[in-house]
Amino acid sequence: MPAEKVKGPASYFPSIEKTYGQPIGHWLAVLDGMKGKKHMEMVSVLKSEHGLGHGHANALVAYHLAKGDA
Repeated sequence: MPAEKVKGPASYFPSIEKTYGQPIGHWLAVLDGMKGKKHMEMVSVLKSEHGLGHGHANALVAYHLAKGDA
C-alpha cells in the first residue's frame, strides 16, 4: 500500500530543505524566536532576512502556527 501523500504546508518541506539547505527544524526554531508577531509579519521576516520565497515562507508559518508554537 503506498504511503499517504503529505498535504498542506508540510507538503512544501522537501522543497524548502532542498532549496535553502537547512532542515525544517532550523526554520521552526527561527519562527520560535518571533513569538508575538502576526502571520504575515513572520512571513515578511523569512522573506527579507532569510531569502525565502513567499510560498515557502507562508507554508512554514502556517505549519508553525497550526502546531501551536506561537
